[in-house]
Amino acid sequence: MTSRDDTHSKLIGYILWIFGFMGAHRFYFGRPISGTIYFFTLGLLFVGWIVDLFLIPGMDRNAELRFTAGPLNYNVAWALLTFLGIFGVHRFYMGKWLSGILYLFTGGLFLVGIIYDYWTLNDQLTLINSRAARA
Repeated sequence: MTSRDDTHSKLIGYILWIFGFMGAHRFYFGRPISGTIYFFTLGLLFVGWIVDLFLIPGMDRNAELRFTAGPLNYNVAWALLTFLGIFGVHRFYMGKWLSGILYLFTGGLFLVGIIYDYWTLNDQLTLINSRAARA
């Protein structure tokens, strides 16, 4: 696999694992249901969080197979969502200008939009990257 085919990074996964008791790494690797469970249970009372330290390489492999690489970088989009999502910067990055402006003036649609994007960002990026590959 070349670096052009990479969609996710183990390093980013491990950095997010530090906050894994909140489910951040699970959302990143495309596991929103377990990410939500981790968020509400503090990483399954920290036990699941410790176990995930050893599961991250497998989660990374699955993400590489599941999501499509392309002009939009998953790591950049996730960093923008995580740190600037309330301002819609990740939406601007994806070329979604109207919703980016809406996020900017509504605090990420009153944070509900941020939660939606945590659930769907990988799929949104795959759709955009797939369209770019066909063009």
